[in-house]
Amino acid sequence: MTRPLPGKRLDMTLDDRLTQTEGWVYMTGMQALVRLPIQQRLRDQAAGLNTGGYISGYRGSPLGTYDMALWQAEDRLKALNIHFQPGLNEDLAATATWGAQQVGLFPGARVDGVFSIWYGKAPGMDRSMDPLRHANLAGTNASGGTLLLVGDDHGAKSSTLACYSDLNFASLGAPLLAPATAQDVLDMGLHGLAMSRYSGTLVGMKLVTDVVEGGGSVHVAPDSPAIVLPEGAAPDTAIKPFTPIPEQERLL
Repeated sequence: MTRPLPGKRLDMTLDDRLTQTEGWVYMTGMQALVRLPIQQRLRDQAAGLNTGGYISGYRGSPLGTYDMALWQAEDRLKALNIHFQPGLNEDLAATATWGAQQVGLFPGARVDGVFSIWYGKAPGMDRSMDPLRHANLAGTNASGGTLLLVGDDHGAKSSTLACYSDLNFASLGAPLLAPATAQDVLDMGLHGLAMSRYSGTLVGMKLVTDVVEGGGSVHVAPDSPAIVLPEGAAPDTAIKPFTPIPEQERLL
């Protein structure tokens, strides 16, 4: 005998992954990456922050369809002041997401901060280490933050070489998160942006094909996940002119 499902499950639509504010939603890892900036913006609104979002990068498996998924959600993103601009290459995209953290340095800012998301394949991160390193040394906006989405192809199934980005993040001095499910993608992404805001560092999230193309039920809620920052004053992470030695000490 089969057990009847709750009515809400029977009423689900594809748009729920972008619009449902609370409850369980089925989505793939790729769809969770699209939901991530939306959820961050909703959390900021609930916290009284006037923020914007900026997403840029260059496609490559397993993130080869991320730009298409973002374009499909364009109306929802624009309604929440989230701008998606794919890069001509990974370097220009990384430089643009770095620039998004400089909102507030000059008069005329319309938001408190801009959270930025860069995406690319591991070899794309290889070529973009210069702007990423400088962005990490410069720091992030306390109401912004930067998350780096890097696609790793460990077995070189669709790449010219085996991809393993962990050592690049170690070289940057940037924390690295490794989600295993679609729920992890959303929750760790939100934690990553909170970490970036608090510490002033860029935060990475490595993604493999099984996670991006897999799916499952994901719980969304305005206050989920609960993110608790360390007690006491945060480090001095304000964007500032380059002071190489102190900035290296901050990252260490």
